[in-house]
Amino acid sequence: MKYRHGGRRPHVVVIGNEKGGSGKSTTAMHLTVSLLKRDFRVGTIDLDARQGSFSRYIENRLSYIEATGLELPCPEHRRIYSSTRDIQEVAEQEEKQSLQTAWAALDNNDFIVIDTPGSDSSLSRLGHIMADTLVTPLNDSFLDMDMLGRVELDGEDYYLSPSVYSQMVWEQRQQRAMDRLPPMDWIIMRNRLSHINARNKKDIGQLLEQLSKRLRFRIAPGFGERVVFRELFPKGLTLLDLGDSKGDVAMSLSLSHVAARQELRQLLEVLNLPGHVDEQTGDAAAAEGAAAQLDQTAVSAGDGMRAAAGAQMREEVEAASEA
Repeated sequence: MKYRHGGRRPHVVVIGNEKGGSGKSTTAMHLTVSLLKRDFRVGTIDLDARQGSFSRYIENRLSYIEATGLELPCPEHRRIYSSTRDIQEVAEQEEKQSLQTAWAALDNNDFIVIDTPGSDSSLSRLGHIMADTLVTPLNDSFLDMDMLGRVELDGEDYYLSPSVYSQMVWEQRQQRAMDRLPPMDWIIMRNRLSHINARNKKDIGQLLEQLSKRLRFRIAPGFGERVVFRELFPKGLTLLDLGDSKGDVAMSLSLSHVAARQELRQLLEVLNLPGHVDEQTGDAAAAEGAAAQLDQTAVSAGDGMRAAAGAQMREEVEAASEA
């Protein structure tokens, strides 16, 4: 059964990370469109309005719709700027009021997706405390890991201690408990994973597993480093808008597109949002797995013809799944 508002508060998904360049806006937009395409009502809030990547993504989408006449789903959007007041208490109260006003305008939605600033600020904290689900995109590097946990080297072994961001999330969790709100579900999304089983990738995975037990978060697979995401932003499109189905942007899907869409599906399965059931299961999933196996067999054998057949099968499965 699909989740509907029905008098309950919307489920709030917050995309948070104090480090820039982690893919927050791309993640927020893909989650938003995924929910919209399943006929949920979705509101969006950009708390990083000064940089405004999430807002620009949505504006690009609206411009593309106007230029092409395509009926692509769009959220009800609000953007909130940091207060310019000199007195901190006054500024924080002004920002809180702005967020409450935006919330009141979006309260009739099933979901609200919030993109937060890449810094520690009162707006960021206000956004985090609202999170029923907190998604933290994390680039797969020790430099980015330092935002989540401080990495210390002892001989050949790595050790982690919580960072200032982890401490901030813990404080917002405590405040939610005091306000008698549901517990926050925190998901660390490993972004830009290497396609090879490098030692760095393995070490980071082990450290995340170690830290997840202390900080109580879950780990989800994220997006690989793909050119397609940069290509889609100027048009405000997502991977879910592409294909041959009615209402889609006509585009022949490459293997990179197919792989990226599978990454998105895997992320959505791990998030397990209320009522967000991935319908791409059963025979379609089995066929897609068979196509992946065929690709791997072909590459291992050095057989270009079989690799091409595997690619074609992938595209056919994808088209059937999206029909």
